Amino acid sequence: MPRQPTTHQFDLFFNPAPQTVQIPPWQALPEETRRLMIRLMVRLILDHVDGDQSVQREGSDHDA
Repeated sequence: MPRQPTTHQFDLFFNPAPQTVQIPPWQALPEETRRLMIRLMVRLILDHVDGDQSVQREGSDHDA
């Protein structure tokens, strides 16, 4: 008898029903929130590109 799988693969492309996920449109966010998010996304991307060198960057140990 074949063994039955006990785990299921996570569906990365699952599209939930619109009423279950309520994300505000980018333009609806306050300007300050958008600026902060942009700064954080840029920092995340640059830190990823730089690898461990980002820890040595001046000011990288301070919060935004």
